[in-house]
Amino acid sequence: MTQQERILEYLQTGKTITTLNAFNELGITRLASRIYDLKEAGHLINKKMITVLNRYDEKCSVAEYSLGGSNAA
Repeated sequence: MTQQERILEYLQTGKTITTLNAFNELGITRLASRIYDLKEAGHLINKKMITVLNRYDEKCSVAEYSLGGSNAA
């Protein structure tokens, strides 16, 4: 199974994914690149910036991706 397939399968369950989720749950380190590849393949992927706390309790913004539909129009 490719990394793209793994991400797509994960998103199709209704979950959202961040870089940390991708690394911890799927073993993928370059999520943004794989999301780009999925978009180029015609998948509608939504991106939302969310605020999280880092290990030092500092606020930082990260991208959270979700599936917007089965295929882009």
